[in-house]
Amino acid sequence: MTNEEKALLLVGGGFDITIGGTAYTATPNPYQAAGVTRAIPRLGIPGTILTDGPAGARLYSDGLFATGFPVGTLLASSWDTDLMRATTAAMGNEVLEYGCDVLLAPGTNIHRNPLCGRNFEYYSEDPLVAGKMAAAFIRGIQSNGVGTSIKHFACNDQETNRDHNNAIVSKRALREIYLKNFEIAVKEASPLTVMSSYNQINGAFSQQRHDLLTTVLRGEWGYGGIVMTDWGDKAGTVKAVKAGNDLMEPGAKDEYERIIAAVNDGTISQEELDRNVRNMLEYIVKTPAFAGYKPSNKPDLEAHAQIARDAAAESIILLRNEGQTLPLNGNEKIALYGISAIDFVAGGTGSGDVVKPYVVNMRQALETAGFTLDSDLANFYQSYFDYTNAKNNLDPNNALMRMFVSTKLAEIEVPEAAIYAQAKDNDVAIIVLGRNAGEGSDRQIKADFELTEIERNLIEDVSAAYHQQGKKVVVILNIGGVIETANWKEYADAVILPWSPGQEGANAIADILTGKVNPSGKTTMTFPLSVWDNPSTRNFPYNSSKSPVAILSGMVSTLTGTSGKFAKEPQMNVDYTNYDEGIYVGYRYFATNNVAVSYPFGYGLSYTDFAYSNPKVKATADGLVATIDVTNTGQTAGKEVVELYVKAPAGGLDKPAIELKAFAKTGLLAPGKTETLTMPVSNYALASFNEQTSAWEAAAGTYTLLFSADAATPRATAAYKLAKPLSWQVDDVLGEEE
Repeated sequence: MTNEEKALLLVGGGFDITIGGTAYTATPNPYQAAGVTRAIPRLGIPGTILTDGPAGARLYSDGLFATGFPVGTLLASSWDTDLMRATTAAMGNEVLEYGCDVLLAPGTNIHRNPLCGRNFEYYSEDPLVAGKMAAAFIRGIQSNGVGTSIKHFACNDQETNRDHNNAIVSKRALREIYLKNFEIAVKEASPLTVMSSYNQINGAFSQQRHDLLTTVLRGEWGYGGIVMTDWGDKAGTVKAVKAGNDLMEPGAKDEYERIIAAVNDGTISQEELDRNVRNMLEYIVKTPAFAGYKPSNKPDLEAHAQIARDAAAESIILLRNEGQTLPLNGNEKIALYGISAIDFVAGGTGSGDVVKPYVVNMRQALETAGFTLDSDLANFYQSYFDYTNAKNNLDPNNALMRMFVSTKLAEIEVPEAAIYAQAKDNDVAIIVLGRNAGEGSDRQIKADFELTEIERNLIEDVSAAYHQQGKKVVVILNIGGVIETANWKEYADAVILPWSPGQEGANAIADILTGKVNPSGKTTMTFPLSVWDNPSTRNFPYNSSKSPVAILSGMVSTLTGTSGKFAKEPQMNVDYTNYDEGIYVGYRYFATNNVAVSYPFGYGLSYTDFAYSNPKVKATADGLVATIDVTNTGQTAGKEVVELYVKAPAGGLDKPAIELKAFAKTGLLAPGKTETLTMPVSNYALASFNEQTSAWEAAAGTYTLLFSADAATPRATAAYKLAKPLSWQVDDVLGEEE
């Protein structure tokens, strides 16, 4: 194998090149998938096909559709790794049968802040939940013989300037929060590939950090697959190769030329080149392409649609249910409000999108479920949807348009008089609030995290009118990321959170509304009272004249007569982001500082009740096993998630008030039935990272275990005593690079 051929193997195969008179054409990509690896026919090396993304195989080939599965945030809300694995097994079958070798997923970054535009692809603010869900996702996909690419490694926690932004993060926060999720998934599931992120970490690009990609990923964690770049062409190709970034995607001629020049002048050693080529070859021999698999192009989309529906229903969260408003009887006449009832958001935009065969909206789902809808109101929204899209020449079914452009329509005003008239003629009001989010941009505070004036008025007017008639109001949050709920939720009798639940998600919501499925999902992130309650917001991109920074600057300017520095709101995060909240992300911050929230981490209601009893802890060779009995004390069959938080003993490193260390979910418990849940925790999992010693350390003393319904609601406690301190030494790396 010549060095020229070796260099070709390290660069994506999307371009033609001639070497020594031999023409190497772009590797065929019949599905217009995200990228390919280079075929070298002389050596019998096939090309492989890499396709997006986290919600299913994204292909652009005439007549081919892939199932639009629920987004990552919703699947994680199930807190059910078996469900995740079964769902992604179906997803992986489509990857295989459509002739692809790697699904560029799962997205595993942390929900550092509610405004990240890509949170819908990710799982949680907590690295344990994110890591366990990612591991289950990987196992399901790879059970088909195809690969995954866990991403974006690491600290791709905002879309603004994601290509170059420098994430300035302490070593402790990196280890405990932003790498721990990847560590769990890599060790438990062995993804075939890892995707390095665009951004910098402490002054060096992720894809060019030897300490990240080789010292930690391969050395400490034992990873044996390949590392590929995110899609781009950075000038530091040579440094990336030396760092252990095996594959440059989507591939460019200048990347190939940089590698060859560096090999020729000795900057890249023969050993380094061969190491990466060996990794690539070991990857290729594990793919369906190498095995000569003949794809059918005919996965069972009907069966997979049912799997997607069932997964969504098992993951949907019930946030509020006053006076047992839900479930409904199924024969009510419903007034369906909100343009999102028609313009339903199945998934986000960008690489997380899927070319779906259809999307069921809420009008269709409720009618199919047997409800009678106020036809005049439903037709009002349908007419607005059709007219506005036609006027703006938008095709909401155009997959290419949806990739990086949201076609989501703004809410339309309904006259107050009409609402009061409708309240007399209908039994129940359902309001669907919609938000889309996606790759390439972050969310805004005004009219995105916060409600618009029209949305606020709609909730208030509908609630007033229907409550006057003694009737109930249900709000459905068809959203891609956390929104403000504290200022309006009490107007509603019930609130359902289905996130962006995939092509069959509206039918899944109907299953919850009718009680066909008892909701058992729980939040995997905190819903704050205000976005400014998150400490990360002060270091997150925003541009709001009403922000506290702007208000404070204006006050200083007025009082002192100054201008310039204090007269305007500073432009945030143009080149860097300070992660100065450290490890205090999400519930770790809110619980430690006793900050009130709208909905805590891990929160979700059921149509039945559960009791916890008989908490036990048994020491093992390397940690503990905790058990708890969960009994259904209500009148309806249901499932319960138990979250195991730990309070560390005093002394040692500064610690959050509580940290999640394990979780488990019951099966479907009939009324009166009990199940014992078992949750193992290693001593290593109890440890925190000490930057001074570059070691994970678990302090000696008594650890209090909290068996909880959510981060704010412990139901039972137990104790575990560690007789002596333990430590695990690691390399002192990941610091600032100039």
